[in-house]
Amino acid sequence: MGTWLATTHDAVSQVLRDRSFGRLWTDWEPASQMEPFNALHRNQMMENEGQTHRRLRALVSKAFGRGHVERMRPRIEALAASMVADLPDGEPFDLLGDYAEPMPVYVIADLLGVPRDDHTKLRDWSQAIVHMYEPGVGALTKAAAIEASTAFSDYVRGVVEQRRSSPGDDLITDLIAARDHGHSSARDEGSKLSDDELVASVVLLLNAGHEASVNVFGNGFHALLEHPEQLRRIVSGEVSVETALEELIRYDAPLQLFERTATADVEVAGQLVRSGQRIACLMGSANRDAEVFADADVFDVGRDPNPHVGFGMGLHFCLGAPLARLELQISIRALLDRFPELRLAGESPRRPTWVLRGYQRIPVSS
Repeated sequence: MGTWLATTHDAVSQVLRDRSFGRLWTDWEPASQMEPFNALHRNQMMENEGQTHRRLRALVSKAFGRGHVERMRPRIEALAASMVADLPDGEPFDLLGDYAEPMPVYVIADLLGVPRDDHTKLRDWSQAIVHMYEPGVGALTKAAAIEASTAFSDYVRGVVEQRRSSPGDDLITDLIAARDHGHSSARDEGSKLSDDELVASVVLLLNAGHEASVNVFGNGFHALLEHPEQLRRIVSGEVSVETALEELIRYDAPLQLFERTATADVEVAGQLVRSGQRIACLMGSANRDAEVFADADVFDVGRDPNPHVGFGMGLHFCLGAPLARLELQISIRALLDRFPELRLAGESPRRPTWVLRGYQRIPVSS
C-alpha cells in the first residue's frame, strides 16, 4: 500500500494526537470527472487541518454539545419505542435492515432538518460514497460515487433553499445563518461558511452520523448474540448498557483504518516516518492490544476501564460521539426490553469491505 501501518494502541494514539501528522486531502484523478466527489471532501472538516478545520468544526460543534444532545433524548426514546413496537413477535426479522439502519438516519435527519422519509436514498448515497474509502477501488465504484455525490449535493442544496425561505429549529438553518449573516470584516471572515462548505458539512454529518452507528450496533449486537452469557449480564442488570456499549465499540471496530500524512519527519515507535509519507492507524488492532486490554480477544461487556480508540483522538476526535453514545444506548435498551431472549436466526454475511467493517444483514428471532 506504500503506507506505514500503526498497529499498537500506543502508536495509533501518538499518530492521532501528534500535530506533525495531518489529514491532508488530495483530489482523485481525473479531477474534472471526479469533481463532485472531490468537492464534498475538499470542503469538509474531516479532510482539513489548522484554521480551516477549526472554523468548520466550530460552526457545527454547538449542535453536538452535551446539553443539546441531551435535549434530543425524549425524541430518540420515542423513536426507538415506536420502531421496536413495529418489529414482529415470534417471527424472524433483519436486525440491521428493520431497526439498526433506519434509526441513526432518522436521528441525524431530525437534527439537520431533513425529511425522515428520505432515509433510503440518503443511506444509498452514503454507501456509494464510503465505498471509495476502500483500497483498490475500480471504475464502477468511482462512477457510483460520482453519481451519488452529485445527487447528494443537489439534494442538500434543495433543502438549503427550502430552509432559507422557511427556517426551522435545526442545524441546516443554523449553518445557513453562518453562511448568510456571517460578519464581512476581514477580522471576522473566518466565521463565514461558503456554499460548498455548507453542502459538504451537511453531507459529512449525514454520512458520519449514521454509517459508523449502524456498524457499531450491528457488529456489537452480533457479538452479544454470539455470547449469550454476556447478553444475559446486560438483561439482568448486572452490567449497565452504558458500560457494555464501550465493549461493543472496542471488540469489533466499525472503522478499521484511519490515515494521516506526516508534515515533518517524526519518530513513531522507534521508526522514522519522513515528511510526506502516509501512515494508517489500524483501529481494530489498537483495540485488541494486549498491552492495554487484559484478555484483549475476550468479549467482556463489563470491561472497565475501556480506553478504546473507536471515536479517534486529538483534533479529529469524533464530534458526534455524545450523540452516537446516547442513540446507541437508547436503541440497545429499547430492543432488549422488548426482546430479552433475542437470538440469531441464520447466517449473517459480512459486507464486502474492510475499512468500514460491518454486516449486510443479521437475521434474528425472539
